[in-house]
Amino acid sequence: MNISLIGYRGTGKSTVAQCVARRLAWNWVDADAYLEAQAGATIRELFEREGESAFRAREVLVIAELCRRDRLVIAAGGGAVLREENRQTLRSAGVTIWLVASPDVIEQRVAADAATASRRPPLTRLGEREEIRRLLADRDPLYRECADTIIDTDSRTPDEIAHMIVQFVQSWTRE
Repeated sequence: MNISLIGYRGTGKSTVAQCVARRLAWNWVDADAYLEAQAGATIRELFEREGESAFRAREVLVIAELCRRDRLVIAAGGGAVLREENRQTLRSAGVTIWLVASPDVIEQRVAADAATASRRPPLTRLGEREEIRRLLADRDPLYRECADTIIDTDSRTPDEIAHMIVQFVQSWTRE
């Protein structure tokens, strides 16, 4: 069994994955960073060189590989839910937690992360705030379809969120 964290960029998936893994004495992986290491290029470079469709095809392979492992906390890429294969794979591999945050908080977190601009491409031609709002609305039903539970990260620390996830997983596995 694995724990997969899904949600838009800036919702805390990678930070929380580390905290959850530490609490459970499991391993964790950031699927985007793993994909970048395999490709030898950033997501931004892959989008520019190969296009989004080719990137998403790579992402399907990475999600499938990671989900074959056991006792792994996976911080999935924000757009991983766009492919049906990924949604099915994540669901079948264990518990899927959707981390959410308000557009304002996401925008603040993304702006504060220096690596975001160099590693992540803009996904629309809209401004940052409008892109966040649009993509959250577009992806909402996909995240919802995939999630076993939803946790709002706006006003919680990563450790508080990790505690909530561990409690949920423990109750989920007892059912």
